[in-house]
Formats: sequence, structure tokens, C-alpha cells
Amino acid sequence: MMKISKLLLAAGFAVAGSTALADDEKIVIGGALSMTGIQAPLDTPGYNGALVAVKYLNDNGGVLGKQIEFINIDGKSDPVTVGNVAVELIDKGAQIIVAPCDFDFGSPASREAQSADLVGISTCASDPLYSSWSLGDKQFTLSMWNTTMGATAADYAFKERGWKTAYVVTDQFIAYTKSLSKYFVEQFKADGGEIILEDTYTNGDNNFSAQLARLQALGKKPDVIFVSSYGTDIGVIIRALREVGYDAPILGGDAYDDPAMHEALGEKFGNDVYFVTHTWMGPEAHPDMPKFIELYTAMHGKAPDTSFVSTGWDTIMLIAEAIKAAGSTDGAAVAKALEDGQFKLLTGDLDYGTTEEGHVPNKAAAIIELKGGKPSFIGWRKPESLPKP
Repeated sequence: MMKISKLLLAAGFAVAGSTALADDEKIVIGGALSMTGIQAPLDTPGYNGALVAVKYLNDNGGVLGKQIEFINIDGKSDPVTVGNVAVELIDKGAQIIVAPCDFDFGSPASREAQSADLVGISTCASDPLYSSWSLGDKQFTLSMWNTTMGATAADYAFKERGWKTAYVVTDQFIAYTKSLSKYFVEQFKADGGEIILEDTYTNGDNNFSAQLARLQALGKKPDVIFVSSYGTDIGVIIRALREVGYDAPILGGDAYDDPAMHEALGEKFGNDVYFVTHTWMGPEAHPDMPKFIELYTAMHGKAPDTSFVSTGWDTIMLIAEAIKAAGSTDGAAVAKALEDGQFKLLTGDLDYGTTEEGHVPNKAAAIIELKGGKPSFIGWRKPESLPKP
């Protein structure tokens, strides 16, 4: 087993040399992560975590004796731009591509990587469309799929908390928001739960009155409310529900892992909110997390406040381990190393399925609760059974 966490044990803080390296003396990783736009709250933390990993690796001898160069060009939360960025990065000599944290935004980068016979890895895309089935045999995502995310939420609601009825709101924005609800509903029903109403929402509406009218017309309140949305709209929906007296617990996915959203909900509205995400930024989730936080704080001047920073770190460290195992940056060899390896990460143990299995990322999920607008760790969960992707 490849124990990435062991790399932290000898972590140092030496400043990397500034001497320019010849192309054959470095490994170039290209990133199309979005620093601006709606995707930025997910991609920017990942980028910051990736920078920590690159520095750590370079300070400790690099990979295969070579220094790592990470070049990121803003994908601007635009699929066309992301695709063009990936082409530019490959032209600049990128040997592996790091794609944005979503299928809709990240898949253009992975498609360009596949066309160039390079491995591409999304930092946290969770729709099962992010697979070798749809993107090619050299494409992966670090994240669990929504099959795991949705099932984890459903099992927690029904099996652990005894919430028997659910109201489900699905933002029609992107594949992620739609499939997350789909798999929650499938698992919740399989567990024995009842969906009293499935409703839709359009991202950017900032008006939840029509949905509230339909919910109120039912004449009964759900035990739990599952809201699959994105960006600032999550807070808009939660506030709207709370302001008219719906005090049932609210569940969601990793898009809730946004400190800006927590702050917007505040002490009044940020209670009894639960979400499934990648990890928890504390030793309860991983014994090496404090060391990572120390490294991160030394570089960025403040501690991380979302688990998305660890997706960036893990993506780079995963790439490094695969290159070591492959002995090169050859796309086919690195892809095989990823398929064959078992990786211990800050975001949980990861074992990829084969190309025929879609490169399914077999992982556990973390459940977080908001209390007074502040997150707290409930624990790791891995469903015994999953909906089919």
C-alpha cells in the first residue's frame, strides 16, 4: 500500500531553490482550476492546497529526483475557457492535467488530457460522469462519486437519525446538483424512507416562494429536508425555509463546505444543517492533518477553513505517488499506477476501480454539522451498499 501520509512525517520548511531547471529536469503539472466565477469557492482552496504539496515535495527532493512545477491558468468557471486552458498547458509542456472540481467545468480539461494521452485528475468532481466511461482510460477524480455522497446522507438520515420522511429540492444548475439528489432519493427509498415531495430550483433565482407554496400545500412537514444546490443559493434556500417555520434538519453535499455560506447563515440560521464532504480539518479525521495545517499556515499565513484545501494537497500527492510507481510521467504507466495503487490520503483511503469499472473512486465520506454557523465533525461513513451509477 502506498502510504502518502508517511511523507508528512519528515516535513521540512526549507525554501526551494530558485534556479531555473531545464525541461528534462522537472515534472510539469498543469492546472485549469478556476480562480474566478461560481467555481472559485471550490477550486481556489484546492489550488492553495496544491501549492503546499508542490513546495513540500520540492523541499524534500522532488519526484524521481526532479522538481515539480505547477502551472495553473484560471479556468474562469467557464467550460470553454477550461478546455482552451488545458490545450495551452499541454502546449507549455504539462505532463499531467489537474481539472476543476466539477464535471461540467472540469471535463473539458480531462478530454484534452485524454486526447494528448495524458492523465487528468479532477480535484473533487463527484458526478459519476467523471469516469473512464465518459472521459477515457487515463481520467480520474479524487472525489468520491455522488453515489457515495448521496447514499451517505440518506443512510445517516434514515438509519442513524430515524428521519423517515424527506422533502427534496434539486437545483437544475449542473450534473452534480441533479445526480446528488437522484442518488439520495434512491438510497433513502431503499432504506425505507418516504419522499413527500421532490421539487426543483433554478440557480440564480434567489426566490424560493413557489417551492415554499408547494411544500406548504402538502399540509405536513418532513422529518428532513435535502437541498442539492450550489454557491450562494444554498444559503438563500435555507434562510427561506427557516423564515417560514420549517425547522427540520437540512442535509446536503460538499458544496455546503463553504465558509462564506456558513457566515451568511450565521448563528440564527446555521443550525441543524448537515453535509457530506471530503474530510475534516482536524486530527479527528486524520492523524497527519495537524502537520498539513502547519504547512498550509506557514505558506498562506492562515489556517484552512474548508476541506477543499486538502483535495488540492491530495491530488498532487496522489500524482507524485503514481509517477514514482510508474517510474515516469507516461500517461499509460501513470494511469496503471493509479488503478493498481491503494492510497492513504487526508481525504480518506482511496482505491480506484479498473477502466472497465469507470475508475470508480472507492472512498469513505465525512459528515459535518453546522451549529451556530460553525462546522463540527460527526465522523467518517461508508455505505454498505450504493445505488448504481
